[in-house]
Amino acid sequence: MANENGSAVRISEGMVPFKGYQTWYRRVGTCAPGKYPLLALHGGPGVCHNYLKSLDGLADNGREVIYYDQLGCGHSATPPNPDLWSVDLYKEEIDVIREALKLDKIHILGQSWGGMLAMEYALTHPAGVISMVVASSPASMDIWISEADRLMSYLPRDLEAALRTGEASGVRDTPEYRAAFDEYYRRHVCMLEPYPDFVAESFDNIGEPYGVMQGAGEFVVTGKLKDWDITDRLHTITIPTLLTSGVMDEATPLIVKDIYDRIPGCEWELLLGTHLVHVEQKERYNRLVEDFFQRKERA
Repeated sequence: MANENGSAVRISEGMVPFKGYQTWYRRVGTCAPGKYPLLALHGGPGVCHNYLKSLDGLADNGREVIYYDQLGCGHSATPPNPDLWSVDLYKEEIDVIREALKLDKIHILGQSWGGMLAMEYALTHPAGVISMVVASSPASMDIWISEADRLMSYLPRDLEAALRTGEASGVRDTPEYRAAFDEYYRRHVCMLEPYPDFVAESFDNIGEPYGVMQGAGEFVVTGKLKDWDITDRLHTITIPTLLTSGVMDEATPLIVKDIYDRIPGCEWELLLGTHLVHVEQKERYNRLVEDFFQRKERA
């Protein structure tokens, strides 16, 4: 079968039982000798895996890439109990996926919420994780919202006013709010126009966990993650870590530096792009991630 790059590689899909339901996964490529698989953690919470398919490029060079839709997202089941959604649930799901697919030694890459989840997982000191990439993620929701507020203030005044009015009132279906929201996304989330199909597939299919964990909108967190903050625990992470982000990313340099200063020995690559810099600079991004993995495999 062909992957997102059009390359002929081995691809398989399946389901893993989890909490009485089913978590869907997709395996792309095979590992060359000396290499280990990458497990990709998507964002949201609630945005399915599709927008990470730019990582298929790693499979072209002899590394298996494994995607899955977190419970409540995409091809995975959505249980009729929103109280299930929690950080602990999704940490447990990683272990269940690893056990079912026999992923004893792996690399992990988490983007946005996926990076938050990856750091939470790293805090449990899991065995067999060779390295971790945290892509465009915060370690604190307070700093995330503070920076979103600052970025909003750089919009033209009419667009900023439309965003703030919509957030304050909860009325987000007006043409004015949509125009302002789209401009914020163009500046800080994805600069590609139109979105690649695999990115649009994720944005068009946001699952129930988003509303429960994030809240009703992009700029105010009212869900379970409202008070989430692991900043003071980052110094205990021992997994070799690469941070990646974009210059215009909504995960601003201030947000990422807050992590860089605390995870011992971590590296940071700041690229020209936005929150989806892994898509905008696909080839360069995949090269730097692959180089990081290989260095840690040789260590």
